[in-house]
Amino acid sequence: MKKKWLIMGLGLAFITTAYTAKAQDLKQDISQAYQRFINSGNIPNGIASLTVLDSKSGQVIFENNSTTGLPTASTLKVITSITALDILGPEYKYKTQLYYTGSIDSLGVLTGDVIIQGSGDPTLGSDRYPETKAETLLNKWLYHIRNAGITAIQGRIIGDDLSFNGMDMPGGWNWGDMGNYYGAGVSGLNWRENKAGLIFKPGAIGKPAPFELASSELYDLKIINEVTTGNNGTGDNVYAYSAPYSTVVYVRGTYGKDLNKTIEISVPDPAYDLAQQLYRTLERNMIVVDSICLPTTAKRLLNEGEQLQNTKTLLDTHQSPPLKEIVHWFNQKSINLYGEALLKTIGSISGNKTETEDAARLVAKYWEQKLRIPTSQMQLKDGSGLSPQNRVTTQAMSKIMNYAQNRAWFSDFKRSLPTYNNMTMKSGTIGGVLGYTGYQKHKSGQEFTFSLLVNNYTGGSSNMRQAMFTLLDILK
Repeated sequence: MKKKWLIMGLGLAFITTAYTAKAQDLKQDISQAYQRFINSGNIPNGIASLTVLDSKSGQVIFENNSTTGLPTASTLKVITSITALDILGPEYKYKTQLYYTGSIDSLGVLTGDVIIQGSGDPTLGSDRYPETKAETLLNKWLYHIRNAGITAIQGRIIGDDLSFNGMDMPGGWNWGDMGNYYGAGVSGLNWRENKAGLIFKPGAIGKPAPFELASSELYDLKIINEVTTGNNGTGDNVYAYSAPYSTVVYVRGTYGKDLNKTIEISVPDPAYDLAQQLYRTLERNMIVVDSICLPTTAKRLLNEGEQLQNTKTLLDTHQSPPLKEIVHWFNQKSINLYGEALLKTIGSISGNKTETEDAARLVAKYWEQKLRIPTSQMQLKDGSGLSPQNRVTTQAMSKIMNYAQNRAWFSDFKRSLPTYNNMTMKSGTIGGVLGYTGYQKHKSGQEFTFSLLVNNYTGGSSNMRQAMFTLLDILK
């Protein structure tokens, strides 16, 4: 018996020694690959940070500059996603409610207002889900208004956007981003992802490139087009400039002569756009709205000293897709609006804080309490990563990513991550910043959680991206 236990002990010791040796070899391989990456000459005046964790134990396999806070670009979206899934739950749904105030007489005339009350749903009017499409929602609301017996309205169509205090932009966003679709602000009543499409008709090279709207009219919004036609092969160099509640949008740059692409710009007041569209839908369907009472928003009325009535009658409640489906498109298509809406929702529910800055601090505090991550490692300015002022460490990002693997909703989160370089990971790109964070199974069977950020690199982004892929290949 003693001999048997001795043999088993020796076998276990051999396995442990072999595993430790393999782990040491792998750590050395990662270290060597990282040194080759650093010495490639692509970041002579910049900085790189890499953290690699063992996914099962959470132990550090490799780290360099892991506690240095760096701009994240869109890799920050994984932190917003995981926080939202953990606090709100994967089945969480936003609610948008249709009300009327006042009374309906025997002829069906409503003496009062029709109100669309938002809760920050970023999918309202989006084409990404069958149940959220703009036409579907407008027709549904038309049905409920008719079903209530309303034939005419002596009042206003009001978009209630006050849940997030109207339209907002996170601090730190660049002026050059805010007028474009990816820089669309967040409202308490978002609509069609707060963007609109422009279809350009290129002319002679160097001459103006006129446009037409890809969808419905943008109400009370003047677009000044200064775009010219570029040479063949020059692509899309069109930028829009606007801010929340702007009434004028400047569109500048060049549109390649051989380009066939819809250019998307942000809408400065989506709640107002929605109120106008419901107004026009009712008019087209013979429900007359008093022409003196023009469509408006709750924020605009508040600025004029008027508050909405508390007494109202519910017509319809629209529910968004569940959070797990919102997170899917948030990460797959890197939709910044979704991140800003989620961040404000987290702040509202966890601390009654809807200002971006306040909500961001609550997120950092949450992970300090949950994983003992110092708040100094998570200096957040938004929920999407578009702000170049974000400062997050790869250590913090990797710990949060690793935490997600033990949650019931992890499979939904992991499916939301894109595939790059045959690896499951979220990418991030803004000026001078590239990043990747994700999960990878090594050929030995060991599983890794990793985060890699590079700031202030030289050369083109495609060359740096390929160098990062080569480094990350060591984890395969």
